[in-house]
Amino acid sequence: MSTPPLRWLVLGATGFVGSAIVAELESRGESVAVLAAPRLESSAATADGIVAGARTAVAATGLEGAFAGVDIVVNAAGLATPGDGESPALAGANALLPAVAALAARSAGVSRFVHLSSASVQGHRRVIDESPSRAPFSPYSRSKALGEEALELLAAEASGTSLVTVRATSVQGPGRPTTASFVKVAASPIASVASPGTAPTPVSSINALAWFVVEVASHPDAVPSLVLQPWEGLTVSDVLEAGGGRKPLRLPGWLCRGVLKGGYLVSALMGERLHGPIRRVELMWFGQEQVPGWAESAGLVPAPAVRAVLEDARRANGLR
Repeated sequence: MSTPPLRWLVLGATGFVGSAIVAELESRGESVAVLAAPRLESSAATADGIVAGARTAVAATGLEGAFAGVDIVVNAAGLATPGDGESPALAGANALLPAVAALAARSAGVSRFVHLSSASVQGHRRVIDESPSRAPFSPYSRSKALGEEALELLAAEASGTSLVTVRATSVQGPGRPTTASFVKVAASPIASVASPGTAPTPVSSINALAWFVVEVASHPDAVPSLVLQPWEGLTVSDVLEAGGGRKPLRLPGWLCRGVLKGGYLVSALMGERLHGPIRRVELMWFGQEQVPGWAESAGLVPAPAVRAVLEDARRANGLR
């Protein structure tokens, strides 16, 4: 007897990541519904506070009814604003909403709920992994970390719904402002890496992320509650050359570290307003290594696409 097709719902389907996941599902002939995320706010500063607020807020959102009859819910909603300061809206979108949606999915009998988080929750660590260790460094990364922690508490509760958090890395793709900015920097004289320029980079493609999320969500066996988007195999020099069409300048590591230290000190005096841009420079120079995780052990490593994505973005921006 054939298995009935899965019924999917993507929350936040009009955003950069959500629209790519919907396109991936449609390319596979899957039945997918889309839903705009409710706007929520929260002043909670702890995961316990977020979960308590979610239990109170879930009924008013109507998400339980919207999820009825759905097998898999993917939450791709959130505020991707690395340069913003702390706000109830930021915490509401990136911490409270995931918990509310997870509770609604559980009440509606959804089989698996997948939430999109960010590897930025591990901050300046030289190596990122799938551990619950977090070191957020900005309002944005703190809000994403709070969302992860809240889902961690909910996942520990007995339930028939599998709750999975996917940590996305530095995702690039067509039409994304950060990608357009990246290729412009890569083509400019300031494109540079910390010598020798062979450090692995977490820069990744939206193509690979969308494929991976769908594979995680539809995996027939148990999936860990936290998984990391796999590395696409490029170095800091590779991505700058793909995005800029030229080899980057190599700078002494000591000089790069000194500039970053000074930049973060100035940003701290400005309420961390510059932490996001400085972190992007840090990743450009030093990259960040990834520990192979569940994806590699399960054989769910997507085809690398970031080089082609950056080359296409370079041409789309009129760069040679």
